[in-house]
Amino acid sequence: MFENTKAFSGFSVDDIEKARRFYGETLGLRVSEANGMLTLHLAGDRNTLVYPKPDHAPATYTMLNFPVADIEEAVDQLVARGVEFEKYDGLDERGIYRGTGPLIAWFRDPAGNIISVLQMDG
Repeated sequence: MFENTKAFSGFSVDDIEKARRFYGETLGLRVSEANGMLTLHLAGDRNTLVYPKPDHAPATYTMLNFPVADIEEAVDQLVARGVEFEKYDGLDERGIYRGTGPLIAWFRDPAGNIISVLQMDG
């Protein structure tokens, strides 16, 4: 039924203007706005809808992941842009997890949703 439908994902925020500034300016993504909602134009034609929700509750899981070639550089650039990384148990002083699996660091958007940058091997 849906094998030829170009599905897309979405998530809520409590303030579209703050989200537009964060995703567009801080993270440097191309964003567009229509009907009171944002579209994040992600690489690989993976557009994601961001919609306002007055009773928004932040995601308690990682809802958006950005693979990067160099996590150290990505963390440095984001910190320089004012992003604060989460400080979970088991992370280094910069907020990077260096255990099994990919190197990964988590931060939040202005609505409190959890986002990651992760360095994939290969």
